[in-house]
Amino acid sequence: QVHLVESGGGLVQPGGSLRLSCQASGRIFGIAVMGWYRQVPGKERELVAHITSSGSTNYADSVKGRFTISRDTAKNTGWLQMSSLKPEDTAIYYCNILQLGSYYWGQGTQVTVSS
Repeated sequence: QVHLVESGGGLVQPGGSLRLSCQASGRIFGIAVMGWYRQVPGKERELVAHITSSGSTNYADSVKGRFTISRDTAKNTGWLQMSSLKPEDTAIYYCNILQLGSYYWGQGTQVTVSS
């Protein structure tokens, strides 16, 4: 069993910053890819960023230059540093990992950007 727990969400003003964390536990043998997705009601879940085991990263165009993804492979932990937040970044953010051909999801953490 694999368990993912996100933390760090909350309410922030436009232009502010938040740092999301994702802790993986359980039967972890080697996370190939760790990613962050987000979803708003009525819309599909979308990729925000992902990072491979070699450190290669990929970002959605809407967050490039504002968000930074990182991970600590030894600790099975990842982070999403979000800066210059905009109201349109408001969503539930989900951590996702790919391990041995299977994907796993966390429960999500709410991020609200509002004045």
